[in-house]
Amino acid sequence: QVQLVESGGGLVQPGGSLRLSCAASGSIFRINTMGWYRQAPGKQRELVAAITSGGSTNYADSVKGRFTISRDNAKNTMYLQMNSLKPEDTAVYYCNVAGVGGAPFFRNFEVWGQGTLVTVSS
Repeated sequence: QVQLVESGGGLVQPGGSLRLSCAASGSIFRINTMGWYRQAPGKQRELVAAITSGGSTNYADSVKGRFTISRDNAKNTMYLQMNSLKPEDTAVYYCNVAGVGGAPFFRNFEVWGQGTLVTVSS
């Protein structure tokens, strides 16, 4: 079983920065894609950014140039550096991890974090 622990959310003023972290633990053989999603009140959950095991990234147009996704494969941890935050970035941010579980079954898995609230307001 794989668990995710998110941290780093909070209240920040417009133009400020925050760094989110997502650490995976448990029976893991390999992590493939890691991603950050967000869900604002009354809206559907949307992809913010994703990163493959090889380091390829993609971003939502709304965050390009402001957010940076990265990962530390040795620590099974993913980060989202968010700069120049805007009120419209306010949402609950969820991490999503897909990969292969450990021995003896090596089953594919996909898990979600519990979510961390980011509020951008003056």
